[in-house]
Amino acid sequence: MSKVVLFDSSLRDGAQAEGITFSVEDKMKILRSLDALGIDYVEAGNPTSNPKDLEFFERARSFPLEHAKLVAFGSTCHKGSAPQEDAYVNALLAAQTPVVAIFGKSWDFHVTDIIRTSLDENLRMIRETVQYVASQNREVIFDAEHFFDGYKKNPAYAVQTLAAAQEGGASCLVLCDTNGGTMPHEIREIVSAVKERFPGTSIGIHCHNDCGLAVGNSLEAVLAGADHVQGTFLGFGERCGNASLCTVLGDLQLKMGYTCIPQEKMVELTQTARYIAEVANITLTEKEPFVGRSSFSHKGGMHIDGVNKNPKSFEHISPEAVGNSRRFLMSEVAGRSYLLNKLQKLMPGLTKESEETRRMMDRLKELEHDGYQFEGAESSFELLVRKELGRYRPFFEIEDFKVIGETGNGDSSFSAYAMVKVRVDDQVKITAAEGDGPVNALDKALRESLEGFFPALRNIYLTDYKVRILDTREATAAIVRVLIETTDGKEKWSTIGVSTDIIGASLKALVDSLEVKLIKDVEQHVTF
Repeated sequence: MSKVVLFDSSLRDGAQAEGITFSVEDKMKILRSLDALGIDYVEAGNPTSNPKDLEFFERARSFPLEHAKLVAFGSTCHKGSAPQEDAYVNALLAAQTPVVAIFGKSWDFHVTDIIRTSLDENLRMIRETVQYVASQNREVIFDAEHFFDGYKKNPAYAVQTLAAAQEGGASCLVLCDTNGGTMPHEIREIVSAVKERFPGTSIGIHCHNDCGLAVGNSLEAVLAGADHVQGTFLGFGERCGNASLCTVLGDLQLKMGYTCIPQEKMVELTQTARYIAEVANITLTEKEPFVGRSSFSHKGGMHIDGVNKNPKSFEHISPEAVGNSRRFLMSEVAGRSYLLNKLQKLMPGLTKESEETRRMMDRLKELEHDGYQFEGAESSFELLVRKELGRYRPFFEIEDFKVIGETGNGDSSFSAYAMVKVRVDDQVKITAAEGDGPVNALDKALRESLEGFFPALRNIYLTDYKVRILDTREATAAIVRVLIETTDGKEKWSTIGVSTDIIGASLKALVDSLEVKLIKDVEQHVTF
């Protein structure tokens, strides 16, 4: 099985997508997940572009990666200057990443009309920049920007830019379909020609999705000799996005016989995709190949009957191969089977026909109709099962709460005050707190009221908080779903709340997160 290197640009090209904004912590989370999956390169941004990327590179230096190589991204030196004297080139080196991706112009039109220099000067900029960076003990990957458009207009010059990068010491020559308009047959012909011109050199492909062809074009490039594929893990990026590495990975490794990541890691594909979607605060498309909720869903009666007899009748691979699961829609018996698989992880003795299974199925349908989605909030699902099956005892009860918000004296600051009244057994406590907004104030008041009863709650804190609008047609009266992630320093868990009131939804998720911690601690000694 031939090795194909995967180069993920979610944190750089993906961050340029409309609606995507990463915090430094978001970028660290995605870096860890891609490294754990076995992705070869993770491009993290341009260290000269903004303070946030500078902070990220500083933090990433202290985080040991098990597999991935971290990549800083930037351009060649400016026209008329030497790379040693170029502040932007030296900033790439200052990021201290083991790999640097240098992009340069391969379309003569861009050279003469956009950066406005001579064709020879552009070749010098490429050659000398790659050579200088490589001389500083960095692996250099050259991204030939607009390569396919340039090759179609002036093939001799486009190839000269690759030769300049190779002479400078680039380890891989990446052909970029920057405008996303190249057709599959053109990709195949041009990559084949480049591979013949540069035998023994690693050739990469970087496709955009403006014609809906990014994944297909990436696969065509591999068949034509490319051994390095760039993309973003879920396909988000400039304009219509980039090649989805998640789909490329599934196609190459499971359908075409190439090796991209360790085979045992393939079962983590779905979990990784859904985790990255949550961190990026986007909705993972239900019909996303391999990892979407609908990827192995069956609704038609003939399909359900066929899959029950033999899954390969309507499934091209086993869902378990990528960590996904099979779903049967509009079928009561099949629906119980799907739910039972989850319930038995908590209560092995349950059966398909038990009253508890039927009751849980009805309750889940009600909650999903209301907007709950437990895929990213397994802890809330576990609490729900305990409550419905009589395996739950409340640690505390919120009898009342109130939140008041106010603005500062003529400035744009906003603070809030919250009051919470809780009951623990026969004791009642009222606590007030001030916070940066109503949810923060409510969180502080709730914790302060309970820490005297449950000291372990002092050691937990939120690591993520996300809000999603479920029905924008209702405007400010829309239902919102709040997903929070909590940790005690040892474990992490996610909980969910849904309401037309963002504060109410947040409170539900917060209460679940506290109860999960208390249950975890109690069950170290007692099993319900």
